[in-house]
Amino acid sequence: MTYTESIQFLYDLRFFGAKFGLENTLRLAELAGRPQDRLRFIHVAGTNGKGSTCALLESMYRAAGWRVGLYTSPHLVAFGERIQANRRPISEADVVRLVDELQPFFQTFPAGHHPTFFEAVTVMALKYFAEQACDLVIWETGLGGRLDATNIVTPLASVITNIQFDHQRWLGESLAAIAAEKAGIIKPGVPCITATDESEALAVLQATARQHRSPLTLVTPAHTQQPPLDTVRLPLLGGHQRLNAAVALATVETLQAQLPVNERALREGLSTVRWPGRMQLLERAAGQCVLLDGAHNSSGAASLRAALAEYYPGTRPTFILGILRDKDWDLMCEILAPLAGRIVCVPIHSERSASPDQLRAACLRAHPAGRVETRDSLAEALAATESEPFVVIAGSLYLIGEAMEQLQVTVNANGDEKKLNEWMPPASWTATVAMPTVAVTAG
Repeated sequence: MTYTESIQFLYDLRFFGAKFGLENTLRLAELAGRPQDRLRFIHVAGTNGKGSTCALLESMYRAAGWRVGLYTSPHLVAFGERIQANRRPISEADVVRLVDELQPFFQTFPAGHHPTFFEAVTVMALKYFAEQACDLVIWETGLGGRLDATNIVTPLASVITNIQFDHQRWLGESLAAIAAEKAGIIKPGVPCITATDESEALAVLQATARQHRSPLTLVTPAHTQQPPLDTVRLPLLGGHQRLNAAVALATVETLQAQLPVNERALREGLSTVRWPGRMQLLERAAGQCVLLDGAHNSSGAASLRAALAEYYPGTRPTFILGILRDKDWDLMCEILAPLAGRIVCVPIHSERSASPDQLRAACLRAHPAGRVETRDSLAEALAATESEPFVVIAGSLYLIGEAMEQLQVTVNANGDEKKLNEWMPPASWTATVAMPTVAVTAG
């Protein structure tokens, strides 16, 4: 099997959709020799900031000399971004080998229970990290937490960055319901760290932590002013990223006894962290500034708005917007449109893309006097705005990945691997999945 054939095999697994439940992943991991038993994890869930918090944790532990695995999703351009050891993406040869090793196991699953793409890749990652003898794996959930494929591990710490509205169709229509799914990564006796500030959601986390006798650390904006964050220059821009850094620091402090990190490594890790596509500023040859930000839901859009006010007060940039239709695109346009001098709405290369005409109408409702137009592709939008001094590209990580290729920030010689991010849940998969009963009390 070639690398191209391996990627196609993984892509074809989307035929089996995506599903809640741990049974398939547990069985596949068992057949693969339970690699999770040879690893230590920090499990990270949350509505926004999961990837950034994972990157911050990875950077600090690696600076301290630990060998660190990093598992995140989606990838921006290349599949290997999802599985990294010491920030080196998994090699093509290892992808081919792991797919080849797992393929025979798939034949043992009964009809109707074939492993999905995410289940298969999750076990591939476990095998790879065990082979790489990682001291620690920073382990990001895919969707939710309780029944996410990543939840087959027992971590050293559980991190829940925050809880906002997103994926309501599958996680529930209230913050309490969404919190119950995220809280599913809290394990008995395992410490939990969170920056959740919504009282309804926090009450669920507190109740779950009490139920499991898990120490709960609450990180607040005040922590962003404490050492070393009060003096370190963080490459990730925005107040929301400083809060993510505070969550990562609180996690490191919680685990100092098991995984010591000295002050030098803390500072080095924070000051050198890399996480592309999140408030990433580029300067093109003609002097144009382009800001890439994967603000993919209403909370992310609000964070982008706050960051623009902090770093670029008084500017009215040109926006290129592309949003998935299963997001709250109307509210996202309401948040972002009034900031823009010009807005160009584009489709995303995804079956789930909102139409540019829908986005244009929403932007005009929010900003009736605005200059709002549509283009048939991101390439056309970039050509139409090349004379604009400041362009913000936002709305979806899928769009950011495409922009990184169009702007030649990164090149994938293997063709379009972004399609691997595509998934469609079965029509029957809704938020009515039975949830555990948790007694919630104030405080």
